[in-house]
Amino acid sequence: MKSWTKNQLKRVKIALMLNSDKRNKYLKKHHIFKEMGENVFFQPRFIPSDPKLIKFHNNIIVTSNVTFVTHDIFYLGLNNLNLGNFNYEQSCIEIMDNVFIGCNSTLIGDIRVGPNAVIAAGSVVTKDVPPNTMVAGNPAKVIGTFDDFVTKRKNNQKSLDKDKLWEDFINKYTC
Repeated sequence: MKSWTKNQLKRVKIALMLNSDKRNKYLKKHHIFKEMGENVFFQPRFIPSDPKLIKFHNNIIVTSNVTFVTHDIFYLGLNNLNLGNFNYEQSCIEIMDNVFIGCNSTLIGDIRVGPNAVIAAGSVVTKDVPPNTMVAGNPAKVIGTFDDFVTKRKNNQKSLDKDKLWEDFINKYTC
């Protein structure tokens, strides 16, 4: 069986794994990414098209629907304009230690994130994320420090009781 076909079957298998713990063990065991350190939680069910161009260090959380873009297919459009011969472009993404990547974020290649960084949900990261920062937006911009984020979370711990959460929510919107 061709290598391409084997890789595609692995991708389908990963997408069908509902249990994220099993999926993470599979990703690490089969060396799907260039590197996958300790305590990496990869929630997306779809892996990037070029996973060998992505390196994860330690203690990383990648939440649902995060997209890693390690290639630029636009060369096809440029070549159709007869402006010369343009090549397929690829680039690497490296995620350093202690990074959280919020859901629905997109990371564009040729970047390094962290260490000690938070990428807020829905962000589009087109440049390096400096150490000890929190970024948000499209394009992502620094909005604070990792340390400030941790302190705020410590001081704003909410109840795990769902009824209490609803009570607090309703009280927030009651005059």
